[in-house]
Amino acid sequence: MHSPEEDLANTVREMADTLFHRGPDGDGVWCDQSAGVGMGHRRLSILDLSAAGAQPMFSACGRYVVVFNAEIYNHLNLRADLSFDGASVAWRGNSDTETLLAAVAHWGLRETLHRACGMFSLALWDRDKQELQFARDRMGEKPLYLARIAGGWAFASELKALLAVPGFDARVCRDAVAAYLAYGYVPENQCIFRDVQKVSPGHIVSITPDAMKPEVLEFQSFQSALNGALENRIASQQGSLDRLEDVLSTVVGEQMLSDVPLGCFLSGGVDSSLVAALMQKESTKPIRTFSIGFSEERFNEAPHAAAVAKHLGTEHTQFIMSEEDALRLIPDLPKIYDEPFADSSQIPTALLCRETRKFVTVALTGDGGDEVFGGYNRHVMGPRLLSKLQLVPQGVRRCAGSAIAACGPSILEEDGWLRRMASAIRLPVTALDKTAVLAPYLGEINDIRALYDHLTRGIYDPAPLMKDDIALRPLGLSFPVEGAEWLMAMDSVTYLPGDILVKVDRASMAASLETRSPYLDSRVVTAAWELPLEMKISGGKGKRILRTLLDRYVPRDLIERPKQGFAIPLDRWLRGGLRQWAEERLFDEALLDLAGLEHAAVGKLWERHQAGTVNNGAKLWTILMLLDWISHYRSFLGGIRSVDSKAYLGQTV
Repeated sequence: MHSPEEDLANTVREMADTLFHRGPDGDGVWCDQSAGVGMGHRRLSILDLSAAGAQPMFSACGRYVVVFNAEIYNHLNLRADLSFDGASVAWRGNSDTETLLAAVAHWGLRETLHRACGMFSLALWDRDKQELQFARDRMGEKPLYLARIAGGWAFASELKALLAVPGFDARVCRDAVAAYLAYGYVPENQCIFRDVQKVSPGHIVSITPDAMKPEVLEFQSFQSALNGALENRIASQQGSLDRLEDVLSTVVGEQMLSDVPLGCFLSGGVDSSLVAALMQKESTKPIRTFSIGFSEERFNEAPHAAAVAKHLGTEHTQFIMSEEDALRLIPDLPKIYDEPFADSSQIPTALLCRETRKFVTVALTGDGGDEVFGGYNRHVMGPRLLSKLQLVPQGVRRCAGSAIAACGPSILEEDGWLRRMASAIRLPVTALDKTAVLAPYLGEINDIRALYDHLTRGIYDPAPLMKDDIALRPLGLSFPVEGAEWLMAMDSVTYLPGDILVKVDRASMAASLETRSPYLDSRVVTAAWELPLEMKISGGKGKRILRTLLDRYVPRDLIERPKQGFAIPLDRWLRGGLRQWAEERLFDEALLDLAGLEHAAVGKLWERHQAGTVNNGAKLWTILMLLDWISHYRSFLGGIRSVDSKAYLGQTV
């Protein structure tokens, strides 16, 4: 028989072991049975590789215990600030975790996090107040789940760790399924499991033994940072470019701080090329850069990345992904993305991370540049499209949309005349597909919010696919900006944390690779929103100021080309190499029932796709990722593990 404390420690250790990939370099467990608290940690050693950086870590005063999945990039500055502020600290090591604890002991958690620049999720136990606090970085780079269990709470960096918790009820949330089908990811305000919530970016959640429910406190959300930036918006453009370069250079320099090998993802686009250029400027030797290409020429951007790398003088490595590589990876996707996730660029992202990890432990990325500086086509073209649509009577728009939709998929085939024409005028590969998705709803788009909904949804209306009558939960967001800036703000709090950052965090951590995103540093985000819109979007192009800044390092002709992204030919794969795999799931009645999907509706989507009457590739991929996730976790769904000991709090990061 184990003692209650041994049971608690064993469970926390079991939770941590499920996340070995997030920290293969070490582990630690700490428990206080009298308080009913347990913490576990898996360590990916980046700063201070010695035992002085191990977690869970106690503050010097002994009051606080923390587990910390994070990088605080300005932690050396925080140490200096502590000294200037009169704090006397006998430093034991060089880790940012120790810096955090000393800062919390001196300033408190909220003030510390407001001063900190970085990405993080954390759990902090205050032994004096018997209070457990959770926090997550401003933009949502690092994940943190909080689950209600029988008589207590559990928390973890990934959902799979919660499955090891006695008393965890792994029941699928139907509302979250509907939202997933609509967007291709589970939004920040929902979770695929009932009774589980995501700690909101920029917020602190506090739990005490006597509280009826957690207390939520903001330390700095995107919305509050946006309001502050708009109040300080720069009236004059003079000197803005130099100021932005100074901020980005500082942030990139801080993010290059590492005690292990470090590199940079390089696609050859504006965002990653500028990060690589600033890294090379800061380095005394060639930096390592990595890119992924495709064996299919129309999707392959690797030559562009190689040209930029050659110009910058980096030590460049490129990986060429074949269709066979992608198909071999697909069975691993439910293990990597522990909520259903349908962004097909997850495949090249995961492969890039796996290959990069063979050479370095840390990689800087260009993620966030589009959201912060207005880089998506919808930011540039959306407001103009909306203004033109509003000039056309609704009935006329509805008829035009129906006519476009009735043309069928033949004009959109890979070798069709319309795609050839689009290629000739340098239209992005995905633009025609998005036009086809938008067409049936032209009559319904009357404001910017409706335009955004239709542009960003994978399956616009999931209701016909679902057995239950479920309405999508409104996000309830508002911003003091309009037009393109409203679209940018909306992306920053929905698509960015729900899709882009989930994609990169899970793919990189599955490979035990840490990724860092300079554009998401709070100082860069603030500097970007202080700029007038015309410095970001003008002349039919986005990210104008980043392009101008990049001109100082890379010739424009190496960069300028249509934005492609990691496009994947799902339509063809589902008619070819993935057909048998897909049919095994789409026609498994037990899987469909667990997902709450209508058998006939799913079958009709498949039949029409195979007949070539419509391209349902993206919709089918969304359904397949849900079914494959259910298939992987089906032994847990709807089951509650027995509870043999006192309820507790356990953390793995």
